[in-house]
Amino acid sequence: MLITFKSKAAADVVMYESHAKPILDLLHKDPARGVITAAEAGDAIALLEKQITASKAHEAAEVLERDVNAHHNANTDDHNHEKIEAVSFSARAYPLLDMLREARKGDHDILWGV
Repeated sequence: MLITFKSKAAADVVMYESHAKPILDLLHKDPARGVITAAEAGDAIALLEKQITASKAHEAAEVLERDVNAHHNANTDDHNHEKIEAVSFSARAYPLLDMLREARKGDHDILWGV
């Protein structure tokens, strides 16, 4: 299922629900339907930036763990494989973070599920 974030401040941001849910959970918002008001945008930006910084601190370990789990079979002899190109939390969150910044500047709300 897709979630489309809408605001007068920026172009629509479309995400898979599974990718948007961690962001919305962080902001204590319902993935099915909701609003981030212009007044809430500053706090939402701060929370997202803090989580992005924290996720970057653990990124190298997570990449290594994903590689090991995805490519090593029971005999541990699968050495001829391509690397997984995982999309980081920061990359997934950036479009919504950018929309939040523009919404705060223009004093606009962000809506989804309506």
